[in-house]
This record gives sequence, C-alpha cells and structure tokens, in this order.
Amino acid sequence: MKRYTVSVVRERLAEALDEADRGVPVIIERKGVRYRLTVEKPVSRRKSRRQAYIEILDPAVARGLWTWEWTPRGLAFRGRRRR
Repeated sequence: MKRYTVSVVRERLAEALDEADRGVPVIIERKGVRYRLTVEKPVSRRKSRRQAYIEILDPAVARGLWTWEWTPRGLAFRGRRRR
C-alpha cells in the first residue's frame, strides 16, 4: 500500500496513478482524512444494431425495380417493369 500526502501527490500524480493501475492500493491523506485512489475499469457496451436512416416504402424500390427519367420539368423517378 502506498501512502501520499496531498502535497506529494501534487508533485507525483503520474506515479500515484501508475501504482493504482498496477493494482497497488493508493491512500492520499489530507488533514487526517484518508482517500483511496482506485482504478475503475470501463464497462463494455453491447454493440447495438444500427438504426436505418432511409426507410423504403415502395416494394419496387426495395427490389431495385426503378430508374431515373428525364422529363421536360427535369429528373423524375420512375418504376421499371419486370422483365
């Protein structure tokens, strides 16, 4: 177990953190009060399935049966017939 005063920890914070990383209990004492420095391991998150940004409403679009077509007013969406 390592014991530090607050003034020493100010100078050697990296050393105290390294000790805690190794699993050695680190005690910091200030005006008679003791504080324990411990390492908190990160919680692994479950990988969640991504939510789709595009919602396909037309089944022909989902099957790929569509194309773009030039019209007098510009580009237009048109469904294709099955072959």
